[in-house]
Amino acid sequence: MRKPSRSVAVWLFAIAAMVAAMVALGGLTRLTGSGLSMVEWQPHHLLPPLTEAEWREAFAAYRTSPQYRLVNAGMDLAGFQGIFWLEYLHRLWGRLMGFAFALPLALFVALGLVRGRLLRRLLLLLALGATQGLLGWLMVASGLVDRPQVSHFRLAAHLLLALGLLAALLWTALDLVAGPPAAGARLRRALAAVLGLAFATMAWGAMVAGLGAGLVNPTFPLMDGGLFPLGGLVLEPPLLNAVATPAAVQYVHRVLALTLVACLTLLALWSGSARVRAAAALAWAQAGLGIATLLGGVPVALAALHQMGAVALLALLVWALHSVRTG
Repeated sequence: MRKPSRSVAVWLFAIAAMVAAMVALGGLTRLTGSGLSMVEWQPHHLLPPLTEAEWREAFAAYRTSPQYRLVNAGMDLAGFQGIFWLEYLHRLWGRLMGFAFALPLALFVALGLVRGRLLRRLLLLLALGATQGLLGWLMVASGLVDRPQVSHFRLAAHLLLALGLLAALLWTALDLVAGPPAAGARLRRALAAVLGLAFATMAWGAMVAGLGAGLVNPTFPLMDGGLFPLGGLVLEPPLLNAVATPAAVQYVHRVLALTLVACLTLLALWSGSARVRAAAALAWAQAGLGIATLLGGVPVALAALHQMGAVALLALLVWALHSVRTG
């Protein structure tokens, strides 16, 4: 790899790590009930409240929210500050990522290290990153109307865009490290299908989180005493339950996750690839974390680890797919 390419690749890997940290922060923000503590979107404001008056103004705005009225009624200023900081850090980290991406990109362009197709790809990623910020606010806004629960569809879209950005950053950096991928290989096609299955599993996982479906039927392997939660079929047409009813959404997530584990296990046995074997092992561990999270009543630590396990599995699958295509 040429030295200029190495510099750009290291930068992209660093941005990918920042995205992974952002996903972790987002998960903790949601799990601790902090995500609805900031009821205004002010992208140009970097500083938190600094004076007593500013804190009281922010707290007064929060007291108009459904979360305060229905969940945290009676909370004092100190309690508000306790949930405020995590959401503030989550938003601040997003802005810092924007600077960490845009400023070095401008420098690399000025030095002639990024141009042509690579420049177009990175500009697209920059635009998608800005869109992610807007989507995050639209998600939060959905929980500020009449009930303190964000739209699970917007939550899933927010997570999937973050994971898509992470995958694209890793893929682009790997292109610079190992060269553009070549065509061919049945394993490549199989891994691409598994990667798509992983994205679907994570999408339903996000909907499980958004609906609080992890607290429904906290048993495994059965649900509601059977293989399928018949009580979850309350909407017409029946397929609508798969994306709208907590029990059915959890069921779909379970089926997708177990299918992913089975596919990766078979692929590891068939291919003999060390990276695929590592992905299969991580998928088994991730499934175990998911089951433990379910049986434990969704404790914050386990749920956060489960989300980051998904991020790690995605990164490993991207690496495995790219290595097959270049090998």
